Amino acid sequence: MPTVILRGAHRRMAAVLTGLTLAAGALTTTASAVDFAGAAGAVALAAPADFPVRVNQLGYLPDGPKRATLVSTATSPLAWQLRDASGAQVASGTTTVKGADQASGQSTHLVDFAGYTGTGTGFTLVVNGQGSHPFDISAALYDGLRADTMSFFYQQRSGIAIDAGLAGSAYARPAGHLGVAPNKGDTSVPCQAGVCDYRLDVRGGWYDAGDQGKYVVNGGIATWQVVNSFERARRSGGDTALGDSTLRVPERGNGMPDVLDEARWELEFLMRMQVPAGRPSAGMAFHKMHDTEWTGLPTRPELDDKQRELHRPSTAATLNLAATAAQCARVYAAYDAAFAARCLDAARRAWTAARANPNVLAPATDNAGGGAYEDADVSDEFYWAAAELLATTGETQYRDAVTSSPHHAKPADAFWWGGTATLGRITLATVPGVALPADDVARVRGLLTAAADGHLATMASSGYAVPIPATGYVWGSNSAVSNNAIMLAVAYEITGRQSYRAGALESLDYLLGRNALDHSYVTGYGERASENQHHRFWAHQNDASLPHPPNGSFAGGPNAGLDDPVAKERLNGCAPAACYVDDIGSYSTNEVAINWNSSLAWLVAFAAERHGTPATPAVQVTPAAVTVPEGGSAPVAVRLSAAPAQNVTVTVARTAGDQDLSVSSGSTLVFTPADWSTAQQVSVSAAQDADTAAGSATFSVSGTGVGAAAFTATEADDDTAPPAASCAVTYRVDNAWGNGFTATVAVKNTGPSAIAGWTLGWSFVGDQRITSAWNATVTQTGAAVTARDAGWNGTLAPGASASFGFQATYSGANATPTRFTLNGAVCS
Repeated sequence: MPTVILRGAHRRMAAVLTGLTLAAGALTTTASAVDFAGAAGAVALAAPADFPVRVNQLGYLPDGPKRATLVSTATSPLAWQLRDASGAQVASGTTTVKGADQASGQSTHLVDFAGYTGTGTGFTLVVNGQGSHPFDISAALYDGLRADTMSFFYQQRSGIAIDAGLAGSAYARPAGHLGVAPNKGDTSVPCQAGVCDYRLDVRGGWYDAGDQGKYVVNGGIATWQVVNSFERARRSGGDTALGDSTLRVPERGNGMPDVLDEARWELEFLMRMQVPAGRPSAGMAFHKMHDTEWTGLPTRPELDDKQRELHRPSTAATLNLAATAAQCARVYAAYDAAFAARCLDAARRAWTAARANPNVLAPATDNAGGGAYEDADVSDEFYWAAAELLATTGETQYRDAVTSSPHHAKPADAFWWGGTATLGRITLATVPGVALPADDVARVRGLLTAAADGHLATMASSGYAVPIPATGYVWGSNSAVSNNAIMLAVAYEITGRQSYRAGALESLDYLLGRNALDHSYVTGYGERASENQHHRFWAHQNDASLPHPPNGSFAGGPNAGLDDPVAKERLNGCAPAACYVDDIGSYSTNEVAINWNSSLAWLVAFAAERHGTPATPAVQVTPAAVTVPEGGSAPVAVRLSAAPAQNVTVTVARTAGDQDLSVSSGSTLVFTPADWSTAQQVSVSAAQDADTAAGSATFSVSGTGVGAAAFTATEADDDTAPPAASCAVTYRVDNAWGNGFTATVAVKNTGPSAIAGWTLGWSFVGDQRITSAWNATVTQTGAAVTARDAGWNGTLAPGASASFGFQATYSGANATPTRFTLNGAVCS
């Protein structure tokens, strides 16, 4: 039995014992709307099965919001106490009367105990003797859930045996759908009649949901969220928690972050779904593949005997492939350049194919054996794919597609598998160095924060602080909650405003028990948690030999549409927020899905990051000394060492030395909490004069709220020969394909003195264009390339070397550069 379930059992018993020691009268049963008026002097505990004090049943972060909801018709504030595991009171206060909650039909009060700063386990909130479920207050609160939400994907993998050592003996199973009898796929899958006349190997990937189909449009958003979770964490400095050997996956220990290992399992499948070259519709992606008829429940994957088939390509699926593969090329380049290059090639081919076939739409009628995933408008997918390709390549064709899209000026809308424009907006707003004008990036960020403000307003009007309106309880409502919470977290990254972080965290409170049903929708987390989600293999409710869903499985949530027979029978007349039943047959309220778990995993990874007292950011300048040709200019890169709490203005000014040296551009720089790590360029110029002296000057780089830095500039007088540097450079092409290549460049200090900060320059002789780089900050203007050290590799002792790599495109010849400069001087 998993540890977290054992802990839950112990905590449930502790709650009962605490309640008995507090009770001064008979136990009372409380209706969903409880009236505490006139209860003064009587300390009666609710029966253990009824908890009108609704809390996050997992707990709260020490530095996060701490609020609960009380169900009560009392019209006056009520006294509350926070008690520790021993029953001792550690904090107290009075409730705030909230009144009617439209979505639940309940009368509510709010309890805010954020003033308590202690930590521990087994806390309870008590209002006039009515106790909550026990919960923890801990900075490590979400560490286990972070791992379990990702383990869900490993256990949903197709085409690989699930290891008992990683998943637990109850969840171990042979590989499914590898063509081993009785399976008929997925290594050689035919198309539906009339779609194609060949078979395709489409093994691997994740089973979509409770069924065992695999859908590109659902896999696309799920993959993007998993990879974006890592990309965001890398910007915030929290990527170590998502790194190698942090998850229970078979690839752990391979040098790649485990989150990216997991996402790669789906990325490989998505690329296998691309129509091969030489076939009709080459470059497009098949929309989906699944059994020819709905698989019975329960059915273990390796025992599925139905025929699998490919469904015709669609523009939506093709653009999902283009977007996720472009994101892959950007994020994986630092870990596996060859795989990143393969992703970029697939993304480019998919984009070209989608542009040639812009209206191949999946029909709603194609729903035999699997969901149709129909989509009549793919303009949002075009925008998303263009944004990802632009962020990865910086190329004009993708920038034009972004800026000409109607979505570029529209308000940021909610996102889901059928509406993906805001995924593109998030990428444009947060990926450092995206090739858009600064005011355009600022405008996109403003659209996102405006949407986040709307979610905060919705939460403020709710008795349960949930970021969806009363009309939002539809199929998969819980994913709408977590997706909107992601928007709040993105707004926090952009602005640093704590209200956005608090909104994202309170959304988790709702999902983990602070809701109309006093129910946690995440298996294994909470005293009352879902455990009978709709699934073909995790089907203990139907077959006692099969397991419940594993910890971290996320139920779809309340659905006022009652779109399945079980919901219609058992939930008739329910309030929207209460239209949920933990029954395996209620697929419209209680199914799992990869794009729901990916949303939860993103949000939990955000919540799990430690937030101590922020360090004062320091200005970092590279190089610390620069040589400027007389009559010309030289660049200096400026960035911060950490994220500022708010926008910071940094000024660059000469403080001493030769007045012929001056700042010609970049004298005022603005760094935001979102792009503090993006190096901004300052240009230092040297005036043309008649003397032969090589003057020098010192420049300060400073601003309010940041640690200052300085650099020196020395004029290279044009009356003397250019200085020769004590350095040697090697340039090696590691891998080349049709129109692209990766290369490694190494610079060695051959002189007797250490080099503190280096900038390497060269010019291509062909049309090579760098699209991404690692271990250095690389910029390109025309044929000229400038590579600056990454900070950690900026000091070169005598005889020491530093290397960096890049990925580039080209056509025709790919000649090696012949002349390199180090800090403005020519290398041998």
